[in-house]
Amino acid sequence: MSNPAFRFARVSGQSIDWMLKRNCSVTPSQLGWAYAALCVTSLGIGAWFWAMGARFVLGFAWIELMAVGLAFFAYARHAGDGETISLRGSRLVVETALGGRHQRAEFSRDWVRVEPQAGDTSLIEVSGQGRKVKVGRYVRPELRPALAHEIRTALRQA
Repeated sequence: MSNPAFRFARVSGQSIDWMLKRNCSVTPSQLGWAYAALCVTSLGIGAWFWAMGARFVLGFAWIELMAVGLAFFAYARHAGDGETISLRGSRLVVETALGGRHQRAEFSRDWVRVEPQAGDTSLIEVSGQGRKVKVGRYVRPELRPALAHEIRTALRQA
């Protein structure tokens, strides 16, 4: 259920959640199937050329598939990247996932600070009690001030 006062958040009872995810049009599973089809096709063509006497084509097909496989692996590794910001009672919890690494930081609602101010398109810095977390990587730069304002507004609500 969404609240008209919040553009990026999902309000559920007493909790407010912001889920900021990478915009991936292909899931890692779909990418795996596409890579398997590419391998079958490329190796089939390479084998046909090898049978016709062009021995180097199959070797280059293997090199091509290795390079494409590395690129697909890098894509799949970051497909699940995202940030979750949750406001539950007196706690603001920020969880980030980046390339398989997960971080979690909790802040007291009363002592947390949210930057940037309106007009600044840099990443949003959530800080308090000696900890800092930068969020907003998956929001367009021109929308980050609106997200920061929305988080600040939610923190001020009782």
